[in-house]
Amino acid sequence: MNIDKYKIPERKSHGTGKLDKSKFRKLGKNVIFEKGIWIFHPENIEIGDNVYIGHAAFLKGYYKNLMIIKSDTWIGQGCFFHSAGGIEIGRAVGIGPFVKILTSQHIEEEIDKPMLFCKQEYKKVTIGDGADIGIGAIILPGVKIGQGSIVGAGSVVTKDVKPYTVVAGVPAKILRQRSRT
Repeated sequence: MNIDKYKIPERKSHGTGKLDKSKFRKLGKNVIFEKGIWIFHPENIEIGDNVYIGHAAFLKGYYKNLMIIKSDTWIGQGCFFHSAGGIEIGRAVGIGPFVKILTSQHIEEEIDKPMLFCKQEYKKVTIGDGADIGIGAIILPGVKIGQGSIVGAGSVVTKDVKPYTVVAGVPAKILRQRSRT
């Protein structure tokens, strides 16, 4: 592998991550930010009313695309959301601690090119109203999770999840459909 033949990009800071509520694109009423939260590009983050964000969460906005967190949502501690491709989280969504939502990935190019230097693609992640994402789950770029769905703890979601579906595993597979009782 001849790394020297590639132009290595100059590294740049992504900012301090310090919380400044005045910088958000939109910030609703009664938004709780616990201690140790890191926020990047708040000018591209919209948060509705009555949202809880747990300790040491990373809301990594990006210079393009939006991160939208709608009202009445609960986000556990230690979550990592990277919204390069855009993130939209519906109303009354529960997101367990240490969940990761990713919206970008490197695309394979020639075999001897380090993946770090390959082009990136960006794909939006959408989570529907009333969904629940279990502790430690990972949602990969481009995934749509339907309203009322449940993602089991530790799952890796690589494909869309239809509304009112329960999925779990690595990769996540359908366990059952939710039904009215």
